[in-house]
Amino acid sequence: MPTRFAKPPVSRRRTLFVIAAAVLAAAFLFVFSQLPARRLELAKPSWGGPATALGAFHIHTVRSDGSGALDEIAAAASRAGLQFLIFTDHGDGTRPPEEPQYRSGVLCIDAAEISTAAGHYIAIGMQQTPYPLAGEPRDVVEDVRRFGGVGVVAHPDSTKPALQWYDWTVPFDGIEWLNADSEWRNETTQRLGRALVEYPFRAVETLGSLLDRPEETLERWDRLTQDRRVFALAGADAHARLGRQENEAIGFRSGWFVRIPSYDVSFRTFSLRVALDRPFAGDARPDAAQLISAIRQGHVSSSIDALATPAFVDFSASSGNESARAGDHLPYVDGTASLVVRTNAPSDGTIVLRRNGRILAEHAAPELKYASADGRGAYRAEIYLSSSPGQPPVPWLITNPIYVEPADWGRAVLTPVDEATDRWPIQGGPWHIEKDASSTANVVSGSPEDPVELSYQLSGGAKAGQYAALVLSTGNALRGHARLAFQGQAARPMRISVQARHPSRGERWQRSVYLDGTPRDISIPFTEMTPVAPTPAATFDPAAIDTVLFVVDTTNTAPGSAGSFVISELRVEH
Repeated sequence: MPTRFAKPPVSRRRTLFVIAAAVLAAAFLFVFSQLPARRLELAKPSWGGPATALGAFHIHTVRSDGSGALDEIAAAASRAGLQFLIFTDHGDGTRPPEEPQYRSGVLCIDAAEISTAAGHYIAIGMQQTPYPLAGEPRDVVEDVRRFGGVGVVAHPDSTKPALQWYDWTVPFDGIEWLNADSEWRNETTQRLGRALVEYPFRAVETLGSLLDRPEETLERWDRLTQDRRVFALAGADAHARLGRQENEAIGFRSGWFVRIPSYDVSFRTFSLRVALDRPFAGDARPDAAQLISAIRQGHVSSSIDALATPAFVDFSASSGNESARAGDHLPYVDGTASLVVRTNAPSDGTIVLRRNGRILAEHAAPELKYASADGRGAYRAEIYLSSSPGQPPVPWLITNPIYVEPADWGRAVLTPVDEATDRWPIQGGPWHIEKDASSTANVVSGSPEDPVELSYQLSGGAKAGQYAALVLSTGNALRGHARLAFQGQAARPMRISVQARHPSRGERWQRSVYLDGTPRDISIPFTEMTPVAPTPAATFDPAAIDTVLFVVDTTNTAPGSAGSFVISELRVEH
């Protein structure tokens, strides 16, 4: 009598094996048939043009929440045919950036991704800062420029609220029109699951198939460029990891992850092509300076290499005897502006010319020519392939705008400061100190009209609410006035938070200001005061304030720091 666990006859096992093999083969053939098409290999164009550098922007390493070391990542970029990388580990500007250097033949530039109160801001080419950059976007944008950096808004329309950008009024330099992390976050779970199945077979093409045209971000960019220059970049946001991490500062030291997508694959999915005045000479510092300058000027295009490579575009405009390329300003001379777009896209590709975001003309590749009877506006080109994925389809190649405008367009307009019709001195005090239990502070003042100085020493260790504040009871002195004004000076460059406090509810409103060794006249309109924390009040009401504070805290000062600042000529104005 056969046992309960007897093996089936040999012939039956063979049949089961054949059926299983057939099912697996059918599944494999089905998956293979659904794979994204292999990317096209294109010929280089016959027409010449400026020297260009191919590279990637927005890359994280083991110094923050990426999984690779610098040399390892540079080697991956070299294998992908890139010539430069811009590393953007999370930070606050206080870590000394590494000097530009060549690794595996790739120019490596050290930048920083800074967290503000309303999104992330990437600083390229910025020197080490004397204090942590954080807080309101307006202050971070101002400081990045102050310390020599070029600033880019990162993943502005991410589906993750903590990563979105919320302040479109500040004068940032650039914006990510495409961000890999944002593009993959907006896919359905089903689509991402399918991508995981496809990835081992055609990794680059699979990542490219997840891209869509980011309509909202491009519309924002087009609105901005009608008033001023704003360049746009495609950001790889490369981490080479998928999995759990503790936070963006310590990455994966205590978490699990797998390296999907790898740096190699990210660098082959899309890239930047920067037009240079001259080819790289192999000297890292001047080569990096030239690259950053070209990016600042918008002499850069973005291409989806997962669809076709190499990508080339030549976008130029002329008006009278003047000419321009992408990123440039073209003075509007004789009432017309002629534009030409050339590309090495295949003949079934489509060139789209946009003016202020609206489609102005379309033409089959490889060339579009357009002459406008009224040429004013911000023009840029998008190029699509017949295989472009997404709903709506993602452009295979996108340029920065040419700004066809009068000669004085884009110049900074200085907003005149209303002459004060009423000044009311409130310097007299008496002044006192508020601080946390572990920090120390001391106030020095002479007669009521003399300057007052606060010296402080924040306690060390981790951030735990350390602060020191110079405090003045103002009664109802702010009532009926429009701004607070004073002269400030500090022993070293720093930021302090000028705060106003509600007497009964304890609500506080603030405006951060920069101080250094040079006495500065500072005027703070009450309309610029923002709540320190969520508050029931919709707007700042000076009539409800009875205390003014000049605060040093860990927003812009590291724990353990010591220093001093002086306030004089404190007054309210109307």
